[in-house]
Order: sequence, then structure tokens, then C-alpha cells
Amino acid sequence: MIVLDEQLLGRNIERDIAKWYRGAVQYILDLRPNSIIKDDAIPDLLRQQPQPTFVTINEQDFWRKVRADPRFCIVCFAIPDSRVREIPQSLRVLVRHDELRTKAQRMGKIIRIKNEDVQYYTATERSIRKLDP
Repeated sequence: MIVLDEQLLGRNIERDIAKWYRGAVQYILDLRPNSIIKDDAIPDLLRQQPQPTFVTINEQDFWRKVRADPRFCIVCFAIPDSRVREIPQSLRVLVRHDELRTKAQRMGKIIRIKNEDVQYYTATERSIRKLDP
């Protein structure tokens, strides 16, 4: 399951991801309808889902702020709002990477994509690791 942050609503990103991703693609708002979801509540919502990958451009509130958890993955795109249309293709490349090809490989990672640089941390490793191309 891919869960998109509400900031990505209204741009057809879910449709573009669904063209190549076989699982469910939904927005964080779908996980708790008719309520306001603060950023600090998102990890708890993700823990209740089956191996979700959460995608956001809100890097400053998630990268190095959220503790990695083996029940979910967070992908932070460090891009301006004007470039969100690049997310579906960049995400496709990311999930096809040898180290992230399966849900099991992605779980427990908080990933940041900034330009061509991809880094991540896990619950078991305190250091930041760079993902080789």
C-alpha cells in the first residue's frame, strides 16, 4: 500500500502511481476520514496498516524527526511544490532499486530523496546511509 500525504491531493498523483503499482494507492485522509490528521499522528495511523509506504514532500517534519518503525516506510521528497508531478516516476525508480524492491526491504526505513541523492535511516542503525544508484 502506498499512502500519499494530503499535500499531494488534487494532482492526479495517485492515478499516475496506480498505472504501475499493483497495490492500493490512497491518501492519508482515507485512513481516518472526516478528521484532521496532524503530522505527529501519521506514524500511529501507518502502524495500523499492512506494510504501508507513506510519501510526502513535507521533509522538514518527517526526516530525522520520525522514529523508523519496522511496520512502515516513509519516503520524503525534498522538492518544492512545483515539482510534485515528478513523484510518480521517482517513486517507481526507488521501489525498483535492488535494496528496496520488496515491501519487506522498505519497511523500517525513513528515506529522503533530494535531487539525485537518496539517503535513509532505520530503527536499528542510527547513522544515515546513502543508497547507491
